[in-house]
Amino acid sequence: MPLALPFTHPPHALLVEPIVAHALEEDLGRAGDITSDLIIPASKKARAKLVARKAGTIAGLICTEAALRLVDPDLKFTVKLPDGSRVKADAVVAMVEGSARSILTAERVSLNFTGHLSGVATATRALVDAVKGTKARIVDTRKTTPGLRVLEKYAVRCGGGFNHRFGLDDAILIKDNHIAAAGSITKAVKAARAGTAHMVKIEVEVDTLKQLEEALEIGVDTILPDNMPPETLRKAVAMAKGRAVLEASGNITLASVRSVAETGVDYISSGAITHSAPNLDVALDF
Repeated sequence: MPLALPFTHPPHALLVEPIVAHALEEDLGRAGDITSDLIIPASKKARAKLVARKAGTIAGLICTEAALRLVDPDLKFTVKLPDGSRVKADAVVAMVEGSARSILTAERVSLNFTGHLSGVATATRALVDAVKGTKARIVDTRKTTPGLRVLEKYAVRCGGGFNHRFGLDDAILIKDNHIAAAGSITKAVKAARAGTAHMVKIEVEVDTLKQLEEALEIGVDTILPDNMPPETLRKAVAMAKGRAVLEASGNITLASVRSVAETGVDYISSGAITHSAPNLDVALDF
């Protein structure tokens, strides 16, 4: 049976354009691009290429396209290697033709989005590659840049990962502080179950095998063993016996992710792929 792939379709333009427009407003300020407007004749045309200076996985060209179009609808943007592509160093990712002023005005915002999101996709791809051959799927978290969640989670999909919750309203995730406030896992799950519909899944975070046993007894959809070493995770997998999906989490690194995946868990969540991914060096060359 072939391995299922993440849903990589980009977010709708209605979600992307306001984010890009806000970035352009921030950059243009009240007077616009005074440097380009004073130096470059309005009639000057240019052709530029978007180049990945380092190898990685591309994401964010949807933002580059939006930035160019919002600055100047007459600019021609041609994608050579679409979002989700693995690229080598110095690969030409896209081309843009038209007003030199317009290209320069949109340049920084375009590169900010593409560099950052390609960094997220590249970090995700590294973890996905590291667990290849196991059943574990790499998923993200809500540890995203405020205002950029929809784009960063898209970049995770471009890197071969899967999305966890987009927000607090997607599913019920009972974490350690919820359990402490409620009094126990059982009390928390019963309260959640009493007030929610059948389509909403319930996940419980556990720190110990004793908590895992309690979560299995009350019955939940997913259990999140947090910061458990591989030897403990193997015991957790044996205890669960398929009664709940297991999602390992906590300090997942490229060095450790393979050993976590080999324990037999279903999912491995990483906040680092969004909150700590280094930019991929992408440049615009005339």
